[in-house]
Amino acid sequence: MTRLQNAFAKPHAAFVAFITAGDGDTAANLDALVEGGADVIELGMPFTDPMADGPAIQAANLRSLGKGTTTADVLQYAYEFRKRHPDVPLVLMGYANPMVRRGPEWFADSASAAGVDGVICVDIPPEEDQALGPALRAKGIAPIGLATPTTDAARLPQVLDGSGGFLYYVSVAGITGKQQAATAAIEEAVGKLKAATDLPVAVGFGVRTPEQAAAIARHSDGVVVGSALVDLCGEFGNDAPAKLQELTSSMVNAIANARS
Repeated sequence: MTRLQNAFAKPHAAFVAFITAGDGDTAANLDALVEGGADVIELGMPFTDPMADGPAIQAANLRSLGKGTTTADVLQYAYEFRKRHPDVPLVLMGYANPMVRRGPEWFADSASAAGVDGVICVDIPPEEDQALGPALRAKGIAPIGLATPTTDAARLPQVLDGSGGFLYYVSVAGITGKQQAATAAIEEAVGKLKAATDLPVAVGFGVRTPEQAAAIARHSDGVVVGSALVDLCGEFGNDAPAKLQELTSSMVNAIANARS
């Protein structure tokens, strides 16, 4: 089984933790997420125009870019992470420009060499899968699809076609970190998605507390938390790792007990 398959093969939902590369001490922040028990880690690639992200992740992008973080730096963080944590799945999340500007094959080759398991590209729609998907799949990297509350039954097959690793359900029609969908709406949406695919379904956008994570974990295969963790990076800087580990551990414990 692959690392991503193993992460979602547990008796409880997986905890998927997001931070932005280059924001604070990235290596220490990543290690803190692992120590806290994160099942999957998403490493954000900083970008000048993160259109899907709210104020917390926008600010993290600016902090990272202000330090001069490059795509090469992100890949180096991933490479070093893989050496330290050979069994923890790592997903790169970001926007098309840094991924395809040198050609999709270059990016796929580089991500594969760094030990990356999956890629979420926010602004390449499934209709344009050819821009990156084939290159990723050729290297055994999962192109992780995104479904939203507006993804209807007619479009869902196109979203799923070629997707791998897990399906990311964006639970609100909006930007990251600002609101959370009602649990009943999430349960209904996840049920429809799971009827259409064998991929695990992870739910994100707006999850900030262990209680919210537990509520979603009762109905999904994974819970994604980003802005709440990124806020800690912004608030505590180089002292963020201890805070990240603490919040991650509380999320993981809540998720593990959600179905009991």
